[in-house]
Amino acid sequence: MEFDLAFIWAGLIALAVLTYVILDGFDLGLGILFPFAKSNEERDLMMNSVAPVWDGNETWLVMGGGGLFAMFPLAYAVIMPALYMPIMLMLLALVFRGVSFEYRWRAQRYKWVWDAAFAGGSLLAAVCQGIALGALVQGIEVEGRAYAGGWFDWLSPFSLTTGLAVAVGYALLGACWLIMKTEGNIHHHMRRVAVPLAISTLALIGVVSLWTPFLDPVYFARWFNLPGSLWSFCVPALMAVLIWLLFSGLKSGRDQQPFFAALGIFTTCFIGLGVSFYPMMVPPSLSIWDAAAPDKSLSFTLVGAAILLPVILAYTAYAYWVFRGKMDPSEGYH
Repeated sequence: MEFDLAFIWAGLIALAVLTYVILDGFDLGLGILFPFAKSNEERDLMMNSVAPVWDGNETWLVMGGGGLFAMFPLAYAVIMPALYMPIMLMLLALVFRGVSFEYRWRAQRYKWVWDAAFAGGSLLAAVCQGIALGALVQGIEVEGRAYAGGWFDWLSPFSLTTGLAVAVGYALLGACWLIMKTEGNIHHHMRRVAVPLAISTLALIGVVSLWTPFLDPVYFARWFNLPGSLWSFCVPALMAVLIWLLFSGLKSGRDQQPFFAALGIFTTCFIGLGVSFYPMMVPPSLSIWDAAAPDKSLSFTLVGAAILLPVILAYTAYAYWVFRGKMDPSEGYH
């Protein structure tokens, strides 16, 4: 394994993307569940549960995208034309969703419009993220250091399946977040909803996991050729433990365990993706080192990252610490 500047930056960008997925995932999932709330008061409570942290969660998306642009410009130049449509739809969905946080509290007559914007933006953003992920995993055609595929190569049965998997998985995260943060009727409602969501998420993860090795011979070799596959099988073993923690937490009435188990499931899936296509930055042909900027650029920006990243982590941790525990329904975003 080659530990150099390109590898370090690839790890930092992967960390930013993972942090975005597990943090923004639950508040996107909460938006997906928004139409299923039983009253306007429940919808207010759902939105208030993420109001202090939702915009901070999206900081990691900026860091991941900006880091890819600055540190791996060739990968950015290939990925953007290949995934232009799902990425632009995702960003527009996030904009409408963000605006709805401010407007739905003030537009009493047309509150339903902003409820729809919040729910629709959350669902569209989640599906587009999953589609982009699936399109990247299935491979992007590169020729002469440029994207050589078609306009709709991102749209395939595999990418649509990953889009559905991400949306359902985010809904599970949202349900588990509300179990942890709320009490009363909405708490019990989300505990009932979480079980079928968990089953659906795991079923879709299983489909995608079984499908992925057959997309590329390299993926198949990583998972099924000895002795390397012995390490790969640690992923399903860890997944089995997390599944047990998820369902035992839902059954026993523990409020925090399901949420952290669901976060662990997403993290394990992310590790599984890394096992599949490392060291490719853009599968199947563009490696981390092929796509990296010059070492001088990597080293210069690494100094800034070494300063800013701990600050962002500390701020994020502090925000969650301040707003820890169960919500008070009488307080919130107004």
